[in-house]
Amino acid sequence: MFRFGILSTAKIGRDLVVPAIQDAENCVVSAVASRDLAKARAMADRFSAPHAFGSYEEMLASDTIDAVYIPLPTSQHVEWTIKAANAGKHVLCEKPIALRASEIDQLIAARDRNRVLIAEAFMVTYSPVWRKVRSLIEEGAIGRLRHVQGAFTYFNRDPGNMRNIPELGGGGLPDIGVYPTITTRFVTGKEPLRVQASTDRDPEFGTDIYSSVRADFGDFELSFYISTQLAARQVMVFHGDKGFIEVKSPFNADRYGREEVELTNQNHAQSQLFRFQDARQYKLQAEAFARAATGEQEEVVTLENSRLNQKLIDAIYRASEKDGWEEI
Repeated sequence: MFRFGILSTAKIGRDLVVPAIQDAENCVVSAVASRDLAKARAMADRFSAPHAFGSYEEMLASDTIDAVYIPLPTSQHVEWTIKAANAGKHVLCEKPIALRASEIDQLIAARDRNRVLIAEAFMVTYSPVWRKVRSLIEEGAIGRLRHVQGAFTYFNRDPGNMRNIPELGGGGLPDIGVYPTITTRFVTGKEPLRVQASTDRDPEFGTDIYSSVRADFGDFELSFYISTQLAARQVMVFHGDKGFIEVKSPFNADRYGREEVELTNQNHAQSQLFRFQDARQYKLQAEAFARAATGEQEEVVTLENSRLNQKLIDAIYRASEKDGWEEI
């Protein structure tokens, strides 16, 4: 059984990832670490984890775990990923794994030096929903892909939330802008060449709260908008000359709607609906990560892939400061 240590008691881990790890066929949560031992013990007891640590360093030095899952604030991801790798632990780190593409070079070096697996936790790439979209595009179900359209929005003006604190790596693009980009790249296998964008910032927080993006992939375009201060919505549409694919709840599966993929033909006369009941993308992510870490052939999000995705996010920020195209 592959043993995970959870580095912090953050909400996403508590509510989504840790229950999924415990439910995975080949994984177990063996330890929880917090800077507050009482919090670590409470979370460990909740998930029947045998070990609790009052510091991150203590857990990393322990032989009770094989890997760490890191749901810390974004600004701490690079630091603790490197520390975990240097301790000989495999690392599954929440997205975004870094705030700049150049920072990922340090992670690649740490991975190679310590011979461990480091992967960014893009759970969508393990979902049968997105595997189906990829296969439909590869099969030519919509013919020549010309345009991808997406949206991901929610409303959050809590000043204490890390997403609204620049020093912690807050902002809409790091939090949710990475999803239209990773999924488009995942299902097409293509990389963007240049980008246009506009971005608004909150006058109080200083974080980016709205971005409208147009990315040129050569054969097709991706246009999407994201916001942390709009009514909640998620959608992704892949439009070709023979039909189009709409992903109904593309990122937070079953929270913004049903886990469905709808394929509609050229003249809108026929549709096929593919439903995925309880796809459990976080569970599938944990299982795939554990297999890859133990030497099995498994498709995971590589750091090289993460660097390419972050290069696009970096370019969106640059493009937002100018008129016209920004090279990626």
